[in-house]
Amino acid sequence: MGKNKETDYLVIGSGLAGLSFALKVADKAKVAVIAKSTLDETNTSYAQGGIASVMYEPDNFEKHIKDTLICGDGMCDEDAVRLVVTHAPEQIKQLTQWGVDFDRTPKGTYDLAREGGHSEYRILHHKDSTGAEIQRAIIRQVKSHPNIEVLENHFAVDLITQHHLGQQVRRRDGNISCFGAYVLNLKNQQVGRYLSKITVVATGGTGNIYHTTTNPSVATGDGIAMVSRAKGKIENMAFIQFHPTSLYNPGERPSFLITEAMRGFGAILKTQDGKDLMSKYDKRGSLAPRDIVARAIDNEMKIRGEEFVYLDCTHKDPKETKNHFPNIYKKCLSIDIDITKDMIPVVPAAHYLCGGIKVDLNGQSSIDRLYAIGETSCTGLHGANRLASNSLIEAIVYADCAAKHSLPRLSSLSTQENIPNWDYEGTSHPEEMILITQSYKEMQQIMSNYVGIVRSNLRLERALDRMEIIFKETEELYKVSILSQKLCELRNLIKVGYLIIKSAQGMHESRGLHYSLDYPKQGTNMEWSEY
Repeated sequence: MGKNKETDYLVIGSGLAGLSFALKVADKAKVAVIAKSTLDETNTSYAQGGIASVMYEPDNFEKHIKDTLICGDGMCDEDAVRLVVTHAPEQIKQLTQWGVDFDRTPKGTYDLAREGGHSEYRILHHKDSTGAEIQRAIIRQVKSHPNIEVLENHFAVDLITQHHLGQQVRRRDGNISCFGAYVLNLKNQQVGRYLSKITVVATGGTGNIYHTTTNPSVATGDGIAMVSRAKGKIENMAFIQFHPTSLYNPGERPSFLITEAMRGFGAILKTQDGKDLMSKYDKRGSLAPRDIVARAIDNEMKIRGEEFVYLDCTHKDPKETKNHFPNIYKKCLSIDIDITKDMIPVVPAAHYLCGGIKVDLNGQSSIDRLYAIGETSCTGLHGANRLASNSLIEAIVYADCAAKHSLPRLSSLSTQENIPNWDYEGTSHPEEMILITQSYKEMQQIMSNYVGIVRSNLRLERALDRMEIIFKETEELYKVSILSQKLCELRNLIKVGYLIIKSAQGMHESRGLHYSLDYPKQGTNMEWSEY
C-alpha cells in the first residue's frame, strides 16, 4: 500500500491550466499538484506560436469572437467564447506579473503576430518558444509558494467516487461526487489514496493515440479516461486537430512543431515540385484555418504518393527569420536544413483535442467537486475546430473561473471518510512488455489509418471492431498485472480511442475537424479525393 494524503485541492496535471489554478487558490488553501513526469514535461512547454488576446486597436473583442465562431464551424458555445475573449487581457496581465516575458517592439508595446483564421494581429509570443517561457515562469512561482506541494513522477490511476464506497454514501439527487484519486508513485510502484475537498483534472490532451503527434509522451488522455470511467460526461471527441506543419523527420517522436506563426510571417506551403499548394483549396491560401490546410496537405500527399510537402520562407529576410524563429532555425540546421535557403519538409500531425470532459462556465464537470480545465476539458470555446493560439488563453481563463467558483465552496466541504485503500488484485509484473508495446502500436495504427484527418463510415466501423479486440486483451492483462505507467496509459488511450470513434460515428455530416467521405462538405473550392 502506498502513502495516503489529504489536502484541500488535488490538481492532476502541471501545465498552464493546472499550475495557474494552483497559484490562484494557494493563498487560501493547501494544494497538492500531481505530475506524472517532471513539472516542465507538459503540452504547454511544447506550444510555440503564442497566446491570443485582444490588446490594441484596431482589434476588438467582437473581432476575436467572430474569428473564433467562424473557425468553430457553428459548434462553439458563444457564452464560452465571450468569456474567454473578454477575460483574456486581464489574464495576460497576470502572466506578466508572474514573470512571463512576452516579446515587445522597440517602442515597448507587445510585438503581436497573426496566425491562420485571425483577422488581426493579436498573438503574444516569446520568440518561437512561448509555451516554454510560460511554463518556466509559472513553475518558478509554484515552487516558491509554501501552500503548494508538488509531487513529480506520480500517476493518477482513477478518481475516487461513490463507486468505491458501496452503499456507504449515496446522494439524494443521484449525482456523483469526487473525493480525490488513487495515485501511483512511479518510483516505488505503490498506490496511495489522495483525498481532497475539490479535485481538478488538468491532464492535457491525447495526441499519442496517433502514430504522428506533436504532443509529448505524457499526453495519453488520462483525465478523460478517468472521468469517463467515473461516469462523467464527455463530448465532442470527434474533433481532433491535426497541426498542418510538423517537421518531416522520420523516427523522431514527438514530431517537432513548425509553428503556424511562420505562415503568419509569410511562409508559403508548396508541393514538392515547388508549386503553391493552397491556392486551389482556399482563397486565404496558407493562412486558411488548420482543418482546411491539414486536409489539403493530406490530400496532395495521397494524390502524389509523397510523404511530405514543403513550407517555404526562403523569400523572407534571413535575419528576420532567424530572429523570429531561432529554435526552428536551430532544429532544422541540426538535420542540414537552413530555413533561410532551404524549404522545410512538413507533414500534418495530431496536435490538439477540441472535445473532452464537458464543463460549464465555471469549469465544473458533471461530477460534483470535480473541475476540468485546459485541453482535457470541453468548454465549448473551440467548437468543431480550434482557432490558433486560443488554447493557452482558454487554460488560464478557465483556471481563474474555476478558482473563483471553488474557493467559496471550500469551507462547507470536508474530505470524505471511509474511503478504502487501493484494492488491486494484480498478481504478476508485466514482464512481457511486448504485450503492451504491440497493443500500443496496433492502437496507433488503427487510429491513424481509420480515424485520422479524413474518415468514412466503413473506416470507423473497422476501427471500432479492431479496438474492441485490443480493449478486451488489455483489460485481461490489467487484471493480472502489477500496475505500471505504460499499462495504465495504454488502457486510458484505448478508452479515449473508443470515445473518439463513437463520437465520429454519431456525426452524420462533415463539420470542422471531422471530415467524412460519406458526408462531403458542401461549398468547398474543390472536392477531396476519395483515397
